[in-house]
Amino acid sequence: MEKLQTAFINYIDKYGTTEVAIQLLILLGVLALAWLFHKVFEKWFLRKNHLNLESGKKLSRANRGILQGMRTIRRMVFPLSTALMILIAKITLQSLELQHNVLTILLPLFFGLAIVRVVIYFMRAALPGAKWLTAGEGLIATLIWSGFVLYSVGWLDVVIQGLDAVGFSIGNDNRLSLLGIIKLILMSAVFLLVALWLSRQLDVRLRKSSVLDISMRVAVGKIFKFSVITIAILTALSSVGIDFTALAVFGGALGVGIGFGLRNIVSNFISGFILLFDRSIKPGDVITIGETFGWVVALHARYVVVKNREGVETLIPNENLVTSEVINWSFSDRKVRLKLPFQISYDDDPEQAMQTITDAVSDMERVLMNPDPVCRLMGFGDFGIELQLRVWITDPQNGVANIRSEINLAIWKAFKQAGITIPYPRQDIHFLSNPTLQKPVS
Repeated sequence: MEKLQTAFINYIDKYGTTEVAIQLLILLGVLALAWLFHKVFEKWFLRKNHLNLESGKKLSRANRGILQGMRTIRRMVFPLSTALMILIAKITLQSLELQHNVLTILLPLFFGLAIVRVVIYFMRAALPGAKWLTAGEGLIATLIWSGFVLYSVGWLDVVIQGLDAVGFSIGNDNRLSLLGIIKLILMSAVFLLVALWLSRQLDVRLRKSSVLDISMRVAVGKIFKFSVITIAILTALSSVGIDFTALAVFGGALGVGIGFGLRNIVSNFISGFILLFDRSIKPGDVITIGETFGWVVALHARYVVVKNREGVETLIPNENLVTSEVINWSFSDRKVRLKLPFQISYDDDPEQAMQTITDAVSDMERVLMNPDPVCRLMGFGDFGIELQLRVWITDPQNGVANIRSEINLAIWKAFKQAGITIPYPRQDIHFLSNPTLQKPVS
């Protein structure tokens, strides 16, 4: 009990002074001014950009990007303005030779809050759609801000020395400590975020490019992304003092792993670049491979995403597209010809039926008029005259079965109006009389 009383008295003697009270009053004034500046800045920004924070889902893609950046700036304004005003107050007290220890402790904390906002913004920009980022934002912010807290109270050097003391040796000249592992993780995260952000910015520029076709855009984007990620990892390893010669054993083990267990992964990776450079399959192409029919949605490092008319997305390994037979309905030309067979009765006029068929499809939106729809007499079947309609379309990704159904329905209605009969299978059985069968059996 006496120790607690002594500690309390020492705390009062250290911080229960007039100088500390002045610093606290200055802090309250700084917080009020920072909050006011934050509100004024927010109203000015909203009025300038004509945006509403509550209508983010209804904005265009460009305005959503502006809105996300504005939200980040809005969150940075308060801690950054508070830190700047605390810095001014600290310099002022220092010039007047007054105590400023409280402001010295608080200054890095508010700078840390601003840096946390910047880091989260870059992570969102580099990793769009990452669900784990939304769930882990709080943990990431806490870890970063904890470092500033340790620095403010003067414990950071002690913690660094303790982490550096825990480690083990690798070979004769290399030592890996817990501090080195943390540095490696942090440096890798920083360089990878920068690399992914640069890659995303290049992808945005490539989408707007009209010089390169879509296949080359994807190829350039993936090569750049692979290169910057490799450079980021090597730079992170070098920044923490890891000798690359120490990774020779790991490189040999990786080569053996590629030769055995990772062969298919590497094959799919290389096949992806083959597909991009030979331009045999591009995003937007309509393909058939095996039982799968649909259009190519995206090309990834290991697989291709093919989406069918039912909305089901099939992930096809790149190696399968290189080694298997693939029907590309839009390889050199998006025009596709459809053949639809029909039969009419032998009692009907085939020329009239052929003209009726072509007239029935001439007004259809998806059927091309150049080349014109044509109808051919293909033969004389067992039950009727065999006709075949041939039409061209340019949008097979919108479905082939549906346009066949529309054409069949239109021709059925046209036949009904023209009195043309569609025959159905019929067989006549004739019984011939046989005198021997009529004799009675004795």
